Amino acid sequence: MVVRWKRGVAGAGVAVVLLGGVAGCSDDSGEPSDAASKAASALSSVGSSLASEAGDVLASATAEAGQKLEEIKDGVDAKGDVTLGSVSTDSDGRTTVKVTVRNTADSAKSFGVQVVFKGDGGKLLDTVVVTVDDVAAGKTGEGTAQSHRKLDGQVTAEVENALRH
Repeated sequence: MVVRWKRGVAGAGVAVVLLGGVAGCSDDSGEPSDAASKAASALSSVGSSLASEAGDVLASATAEAGQKLEEIKDGVDAKGDVTLGSVSTDSDGRTTVKVTVRNTADSAKSFGVQVVFKGDGGKLLDTVVVTVDDVAAGKTGEGTAQSHRKLDGQVTAEVENALRH
């Protein structure tokens, strides 16, 4: 699905170039030509398609995160035992954030942490679940949350849910 989304972005770029090339065209009456109208319509369609695909990716990521958390048996809320580092971008252009968990239990535990990536105005962009296995009693463990796709703009990360098990 991500590959199609990337291809869709390239298609939008082509549509913009095409639209730019024909937008100035008009027939003898001074009205925009039929080609310009069609290009504008195509660009609008591509934009709608991109928004739909991005929404599909987000819906899929949200469902996957929910499923992973549901698979954790006998989990205890551990949201207060999780801290996030600074948001950054990896070499693939995806957004990442370091996840640190603190095990306050008296035996080794594992953690499932749902991290949400948000954009301007708090808009949900992506969500992932990070597992940190076998953290010794009284110790910390680390993992990295990585977005499913490239995220644009100013991105923040928040702990949505965390379970210790």
